[in-house]
Amino acid sequence: MKAWLLQDFGLEHLKQGETQTPIPKAGELLVRVGAVSLNFRDKAIVDGIYEPHKVPKPLIPVSDAAGTVVAVGEGVSRFAVGDRVNSHLYSRWIDGMPAHDEPDYCIGSPLPGGLAEFMIIHEDSAVRAPDDMSDEEASTLPIAALTAWYSLVDFGRVEAGQTVLVQGTGGVSIFAAQIAMALGAKVIVTSSRDENLDALIKLGAIAGVNYRKTPDWAAEVLKLTDGMGVDLLLDVAGGEGINDSIQATKVGGRIAQIGFLTGQTANLNLMPLIFRQTTLRGIAVAPRSSFDRMNAFLNTHHIRPVIDHVYPFEQAREAYEHLARGPFGKVVIKVS
Repeated sequence: MKAWLLQDFGLEHLKQGETQTPIPKAGELLVRVGAVSLNFRDKAIVDGIYEPHKVPKPLIPVSDAAGTVVAVGEGVSRFAVGDRVNSHLYSRWIDGMPAHDEPDYCIGSPLPGGLAEFMIIHEDSAVRAPDDMSDEEASTLPIAALTAWYSLVDFGRVEAGQTVLVQGTGGVSIFAAQIAMALGAKVIVTSSRDENLDALIKLGAIAGVNYRKTPDWAAEVLKLTDGMGVDLLLDVAGGEGINDSIQATKVGGRIAQIGFLTGQTANLNLMPLIFRQTTLRGIAVAPRSSFDRMNAFLNTHHIRPVIDHVYPFEQAREAYEHLARGPFGKVVIKVS
């Protein structure tokens, strides 16, 4: 089968080639991949900054995929040939909290990902793709939408009338804004681009803050919330910005620490965290049970993914470069 193979770290070492088509074992599905979508995790793996000791070489990258089951292994009962399915990053996390070794069983590294004509997905981790979404749309759900959902619903317990701050205008952030608004929350967005802020305000956000023009964006958020701060903040930036996130969150509020765009380490000022009694929670996607609940919610509320651009399979490198520039929404690669 055709596949993109990461031979070594660096985008120049991501090369299209041929590899053996996998054969499904007991409990596994062989899926013809229709489309994949890129997340920052995929870029970080290629760049060698995401658990590099766990990355096999060569690796078929990309965790998020949608496609059609073309063969099943012995004992499969949840799906049949012809069903459309999504991959799920954590191939063994079905419900509750993840196992301590869950990162060892992630699709897209260390397990083979979806940037190939075919991929293996275990039936227990596969999720039925929404009937009203194309493969391109459905491929955006496994990390971006599910991370937003888990942050808002399972962790954040957002209620109508509360205020949520979403950092950035990438895939997770736009899904978070859409889901939060569907829950009845008020949404504030931060970005470095006025045009992206305007686009999200048109989608229903109550305000946008350009953090380049307003470096003390936390103070601006306090003004927008009558000095109180937001109920829940989704932090995708990481790094030293976590201290600003604490200042922008209300007393007793919550921060979902999702990303590390600006750095994986931070000098955390503990006193504001303690005095404001802030709950800071690391979010690494969600179990499959949350995925199932989320898809029903997306269908009920007619939420559609925002896709910046769809690239053909042959232009996978260009898709990674687009992701690095900072898209508005999701970057997708059509496979078949």
